[in-house]
Amino acid sequence: MRVANINGRLAVKAGDGFLDVAIASEGAFDPDPHEAYARWDELLAWSEQVPALPTALTAKARVDRDGAVWGAPSPRPAQVFAVGLNYRDHIAESKLAEPAEPAVFTKFPSSLTGHGRPVALPDGLVDWEAELVVVIGRHCHRATRETAWSHVAGLTVGQDLSERRLQLTGPAPQFSLGKSYPGFAPLGPEVVSPDEFTDPDDLELGCRLEAGEILQCGRTSKMVFDVPELITRLSAVCPLLPGDLIFTGTPAGVGGARDPQRFLSPGDVLVTWVEHVGSLRTPLIASN
Repeated sequence: MRVANINGRLAVKAGDGFLDVAIASEGAFDPDPHEAYARWDELLAWSEQVPALPTALTAKARVDRDGAVWGAPSPRPAQVFAVGLNYRDHIAESKLAEPAEPAVFTKFPSSLTGHGRPVALPDGLVDWEAELVVVIGRHCHRATRETAWSHVAGLTVGQDLSERRLQLTGPAPQFSLGKSYPGFAPLGPEVVSPDEFTDPDDLELGCRLEAGEILQCGRTSKMVFDVPELITRLSAVCPLLPGDLIFTGTPAGVGGARDPQRFLSPGDVLVTWVEHVGSLRTPLIASN
C-alpha cells in the first residue's frame, strides 16, 4: 500500500493515480492523514479491496493532482527521532569514530513539510542529508529485532536539512535547533508499506540538484544500526507511537564534509530519492 497527504487529506495509490480514502471508503476512514496510523491494519485490509470498488465510486474519489498541495504524509507525529553518524562512509568523511550506540537527536515537528513545498533558507550554512524515514504504525515498546518490522507502517523519503553554524554552536552542539527551522524536514511524497519491498533493509538512496548533479548516493544496507536495530534500541527507552518518525541517517556526500565546503543557495532545487519509495522535490528560496 502507498498512501499520501494530498490537500490535507489521506489518499491511497490506485493504478496511476490516487483516491481520497474518506470518499472511497464511504466514510469508514477519517480524511485526516494522521488518523490513518492508529488504524493501520484496518487501512491495509481495506486497501486490498480498492481494485474491486465500483467505477462510479472511484471516479468520485479520484484526486485531481493538478495544483495539489502535498503535505508530510505523517503530519503530526508525537515524536520525531533522528540518528547521526549511521553510515560508515559518512563517519569516515566526518573523521569521527564509529559510535557504539546510535547518536540520537530530534527534529521538532514544526519543521515538517511536504513534497514540492519551498523551504526558505535562513542566514547561515544550510546542508543536505538524504535519509530513509521510518513511519511507525503500531504501538511499540521494548521490541526485539525479530518483531521490529511488524511495528512499521511504512517507509518514506526525507531530508534532514541542517544549518551547520547553529548545529555546531558549543559548548554543547545544538543539533535539534540547527535542524528544525521551518521546512527543514521535507517528507514524502508517499509512505510505502514494508510488504511492497523485496528487501526493505537494502535500498538505494541519495539526492541531487534538479539540474542533474548527484550530491549523495548510498545504500541502506551500509547503516551501522539498521532499521530493526534502531527500533529495538529506541523502543527500549521510549514507547514508539503510531505516526512517529525515525530519520535513519545519511550516507557520505554532505556539503559540510567537502573540501572546500559547499552549501545550499536560493534557487537550488533538491531532489531526494529512495529506491522503490519515490522522489521528494524541495525548492530552496531566500528568506524574507
